[in-house]
Amino acid sequence: MKKKLEELNLLDDFLFGTLISHPVYRERFARILIKTILNRDIKILKIIPQMNYFGQDTDRHGTRLDVYIEEEGYVVQGDVQLSSIYDIEPDQNSNETARNALPRRVRFYRSTIDTRNLQSGAAYNRLKNIIIIMLLPYDPFGYDRMVYTVKNMCLEEPEMEFDDGALNLFIYTRGKTGVIPQELKELLQYLENTTWNNAVNEPLREVQRMVDKVKYDKEVSISYMKSYERDWMMRNEGLATGRLEGEYIRLIKTLKDFLSDLGTIPEKIMTRIDNETDITILERWMKLAAKSDSIEAFIERM
Repeated sequence: MKKKLEELNLLDDFLFGTLISHPVYRERFARILIKTILNRDIKILKIIPQMNYFGQDTDRHGTRLDVYIEEEGYVVQGDVQLSSIYDIEPDQNSNETARNALPRRVRFYRSTIDTRNLQSGAAYNRLKNIIIIMLLPYDPFGYDRMVYTVKNMCLEEPEMEFDDGALNLFIYTRGKTGVIPQELKELLQYLENTTWNNAVNEPLREVQRMVDKVKYDKEVSISYMKSYERDWMMRNEGLATGRLEGEYIRLIKTLKDFLSDLGTIPEKIMTRIDNETDITILERWMKLAAKSDSIEAFIERM
């Protein structure tokens, strides 16, 4: 059952997306998140919520990032001042398939961002740093760590520096292992249980005031109701599609059984049946097969 708006936590896509896209609160909210997670002050932020990256062709996979944050001029490499891109994604989809695919999903996010952020002809040393932060109420790797920091490295020389500008942080809100700042521990508890009781420091109390404002905003309530309607329609469309696909499979199997009783089914007829997607045609062929006493008679009636 879908939660009420007032029951949502910051790991819920809707509340997180609403706050990070809010015209008044988004920059301050993003600054608190990043500063607490990375334990450092940050400079100028440019925030683009729900950044869509469509496939380069119709048969290519696209993606939607929950929030795209750019910090201008943080790292100076040689004579180049690099900006950093942050992609922050709350994710509650803890089924085994999704969990196993998480590293490749992050790889896809990073490669998609990279291809859009280096101008044609630009030197590779101008490629922006990318920090992908996954906020998770489940353990992605099974070591009960609060924070998993993943970077590329050389297996033969683990101490060798290999700075490709990519950093992945998998933050497990219920983790117990690892030494992290107290402020981050408090943030982890707050993300999953977004209440005044868990807003135990001033930055979190500031976020809670933002949360209260958006939860009781009439426009936000309407938007949440519309998102519920969209979810309901998509779920029911999916069920209807599943039922229809099941009916196709049932009809095709029954039709093949009918024809098998009449004799050997020619390959070209098998191919036509397997490739047919119109349920009305399949039903008509079923009736023809029932009236036929041979494969040849059935072919003549098709």
